[in-house]
Parts: sequence; structure tokens; C-alpha cells
Amino acid sequence: MLLYRDLKADYQFTDAEAQRLHSLHPRMEQLADKFISEFYAYIWGFGETAHFLKNKEIIAKHNFKIKEWFLNLFCGDYDMRYFTNLYKIGEIHVKIGLPTHYVNSAFTFTRTFLLQNVTEYFQDKKQHLEEVCAIEKILDMNLDVLTSSYREEELGRFLSLSGFEKSILVGLKKFNSYVNLFLATALALVAFFAISLFAYDIYLLFAAKIEIEQGILTILGSLLLLWAAIELIHEEINHLQGKKFAIGTFIMLAMAALIRKVLIYSLSAEKAHELMVIGGVIVGLAIAYWLVEAKDKSSNHF
Repeated sequence: MLLYRDLKADYQFTDAEAQRLHSLHPRMEQLADKFISEFYAYIWGFGETAHFLKNKEIIAKHNFKIKEWFLNLFCGDYDMRYFTNLYKIGEIHVKIGLPTHYVNSAFTFTRTFLLQNVTEYFQDKKQHLEEVCAIEKILDMNLDVLTSSYREEELGRFLSLSGFEKSILVGLKKFNSYVNLFLATALALVAFFAISLFAYDIYLLFAAKIEIEQGILTILGSLLLLWAAIELIHEEINHLQGKKFAIGTFIMLAMAALIRKVLIYSLSAEKAHELMVIGGVIVGLAIAYWLVEAKDKSSNHF
């Protein structure tokens, strides 16, 4: 963590701004209960808040700490003790596994709440601008210190590794990028072959080498494969941009390939046994797809 003097200097936070914040303290004491009420209504919208606030005892303690932090924003005395306490709060966030975007979002709410309320009491333009500037700076410094715990935790984990372990980690990251590049290229080839298969099926239909009914069903199956391949490419692009790997899309591709076989085999009475087997596999894949999607929705719900 930066020395608090360096932190205040970097943000050009002056003693006059500290006093300006302190002058707002009586007004903020009156707004504290309103802030707490609206703050909890906001964070419960995250969806996973109950995972961190598990019972009434924890909620009561959290309520007290949030109110204390809110009023301390306007304490007027921003010394080493003040910023050390902030850093300890950040360490607790890291310890319980609280995602940083929750912290950032909570600060967005706090910033909006404060700016709206100081604007309601707006009297003098110059004084109002000074209040807004001071609030912005103290919030930014708070967020800086809180999130520094996350950065130092990640750095500490990396530095604790031996030279050999660091080499392996760096090598694995490079290898992973090459594998992702290979996978993206392979998916592009799959899409190309799916287009070729579609064109070939159309050729067979117009060349009268297969019956019309069989040709139409075959073309529909090829289109299904092409659609699934495009979805895979889309998901791989998202994965390369840092999003979670979508295993459900690969299950969907397997289902598309099997459904194509069902469309073709459905015209043949001799393929009844194969149809039953393929149908069972499709049902199994459909259940697996449903489970994967249900898990993703529950983990991403906000």
C-alpha cells in the first residue's frame, strides 16, 4: 500500500478539502440510515450477496461496519490509521472471496447517493463544486486502497512461487494461447466443411441423385451443423476475450450432428434400431446441456 501522504499527494487531496468533508459530517449523520437502507436494497440485487451475508449476526455486524465507513468518509482526519483500516477491509474482502466488481459497483452507488444528496442542499455554486470535488477524491482514494489488497494478493501469490514454478506458469499461459489459436482455426475449418457439406447436399438434390424428401432432410441437417459451428466460433471468440468457456455449445454441436443422422435415418425402416440408440444419446445430451445451462444461469444471476 502507498504511504498515505503519497496517496493524498497523487490525488492532490488538500487539507482544505478534508475540512470541507468534515463540514458535511452533521448532514451525513442525518442521511446515514437512509444510505444504509438504500445500500442494502442495492447490494441484494447482486444475487450472490446471501453467500457473503449468511445470517442475521453477520448482517448486523456488516451493517454497523458500513455505517461506520460511510460516516468516516467525512471524519476530516485522513491519516495513516484511516487508510490502514481501509486496507484491512480490503484484506477481508480478499479473504472471503468477494469479487472486485461488487466493490466497484457498491462505490458507484455510494458516489451517486452522495452527489445527489449534496446537490439537494445546493446553495452556493463555488461551495457545491468544492464539495463534489472533495467527495470524488475521498471515494477514489478509498477505492484505490481497497482494491490494492486484491492486486497485492495476486502479486504475492506470484512472487511466492519458485523460479521453476514461475517458468512453468508462464509457459502454460503461452501454451494455452497457442491451443486457443489452434482451436479457433479448427472451428473455422469445421464451419468451412459444414458449408461444403451443405453445398454438396444441394448438388445431390438438384442432380437427382437422391430423392427429394431425403435431399430436403439432409440439407436441413447440414444447415443445423452449420448453425452449431457458427455458435461455436462465436463462443470461442468470447472465450478469447476473457469470458468463460461454454461447454454447452460443444454439447449442442454433438446434438446437431446426431439430429442430422435422425433426419436421414427416419426415411429408412431398416434403421429403427440405430434411431432408438441415437435418440437415447440425444436425450442424454439434452439433459447434460440443460444441467450445464442451469448451472451457468445460477452462477451468473444478479
